[in-house]
Amino acid sequence: MHITNLISQYFGKFAKKEFPSFFQSIINSIYVKSFHLDMSEFRNPRYYKSLNDLFTRELAIQREIDSDDDLVISPTDSLITECGALKKDTLLQIKGMEYNVEELLTYHVKKDNLEKVIDGTFMNFYLSPKDYHRYHAPCDFKVTKLIHVPGKLYPVNLKYLNKEIDLFCQNERVILECFDKNKKLFYMVFVGALNVGQMVFEFESAVETNVDAKEIKVYEYEDLNIKKGECLGYFKMGSTVVMIWEKDSIKIKNLTNQKILFGSVISKK
Repeated sequence: MHITNLISQYFGKFAKKEFPSFFQSIINSIYVKSFHLDMSEFRNPRYYKSLNDLFTRELAIQREIDSDDDLVISPTDSLITECGALKKDTLLQIKGMEYNVEELLTYHVKKDNLEKVIDGTFMNFYLSPKDYHRYHAPCDFKVTKLIHVPGKLYPVNLKYLNKEIDLFCQNERVILECFDKNKKLFYMVFVGALNVGQMVFEFESAVETNVDAKEIKVYEYEDLNIKKGECLGYFKMGSTVVMIWEKDSIKIKNLTNQKILFGSVISKK
């Protein structure tokens, strides 16, 4: 087990511990102030029974979602660190740091599906410690496969994106293979990160991240349909989502270095 996984496991034990309410309220308050959390859409910090409970908080005030089938929304509150077109089978971790799409998606993706995303489109969503940590469906889609890839848990902040080669390919990740209503393929890649490093998927309880796993696990689905805006799960700390779309299936906005919210329109089919 890599040192980043051990650190994350120990921090995770602290984060999920429920301290006496008075002490927990102080911990939560310090966290909110230190990271400048905007709690206007959430419950009072005193409500959360652990730091992890605060990390994974649900929206108390629901956001309006545009129901237009041609509009794709952001799955998360995040900073767009990179977006654009793949150069054949290559995409950007951040400007100047390229990596291979097959290494990210693994050899458990069928060759014909991999070929569909060659020269396709991608967008990277970075969630900082102050962000809302839940991830949602960007459109109506069908999940056909989930791939859980064990790995390291390097930080995914801008500092590490600029210095650690193939960071997204080294870190633990969960890959969803999806098809939209027009049967166009896209992938959502949820990348683990330092501290806790766990990812939860509400439709698949068998997925356990940041455990002593060594082998890739693949789950396949016959009839798993997700509605736009539906909660898919959550990170138990900040992390990154990478979205990759089939070639010529979508026109994304140029949002690099912009902060966006779950529900913001990011592209049009």
